[in-house]
Amino acid sequence: MCSDQSRSSLDPTPDKTTYGTFVDVNPIREGLSLRILIDHSVVESFGGKGKNVITSRVYPTLAKYDNAHLFAFNYGISSIKITSLTAWSMKKANIA
Repeated sequence: MCSDQSRSSLDPTPDKTTYGTFVDVNPIREGLSLRILIDHSVVESFGGKGKNVITSRVYPTLAKYDNAHLFAFNYGISSIKITSLTAWSMKKANIA
């Protein structure tokens, strides 16, 4: 699992480090779950039901609001099939 920030902003000053970790699961026996939470400049990725977590900050210049996208890709040696995908939009906080 990785969080690739290399194309996250046109601004050259923010950190664009790519973070990665191995998620130790047997996808045949337990399946692989990924949960990605995006809130303004924070992206949190949870793999294997929270066994691995990557938190990163991004400062997009173009991909804001309806122009933001999330990509899932596989650089492994075998093909994978996504059997379920669900997306939600977070509501704005009501701060009094």
